[in-house]
Amino acid sequence: MPKLKTHRGAAKRFRKTASGAFKRSKAMKSHILTKKAAGRKRGLAQATLVSKSDHKRVSEMLPNA
Repeated sequence: MPKLKTHRGAAKRFRKTASGAFKRSKAMKSHILTKKAAGRKRGLAQATLVSKSDHKRVSEMLPNA
């Protein structure tokens, strides 16, 4: 059985928390920011957790996390 490889794109986007969940950043924060309200941009800057339905998919991409 060969060693499992980490999906390098996923490794740059997700971090595992102490409880075992995966932390991710929110989208829509890279450009066209002038029309977005300041409160909306602050909310997009905060990290959030990967949804329960995507947890298995992310954990398979990060076997050593």
